[in-house]
Amino acid sequence: MRRLELVGWTAVAIVLCVFAIPWFLWGDATTVAGLPLWLWWHVGWMGLASVVFWVFTQRAWGIGIETEGRSPQSTAGTDGDRP
Repeated sequence: MRRLELVGWTAVAIVLCVFAIPWFLWGDATTVAGLPLWLWWHVGWMGLASVVFWVFTQRAWGIGIETEGRSPQSTAGTDGDRP
């Protein structure tokens, strides 16, 4: 399951990167509320990327980096040991 989750988050990251620049709107002179449509795309896309990153930090932070079974020695000296 963890591997499938890693593949899913990798796919989400690739999609976010690919569509961050609206290649398909280049050369389009359409304006909305006085700003070019491509700029509105960018604003909306960055809002979406922010929400996706927040969800990632809540659900999958450390995926692909941290191991599932951590030994007691590996946690020694962390903030959890402070009184």
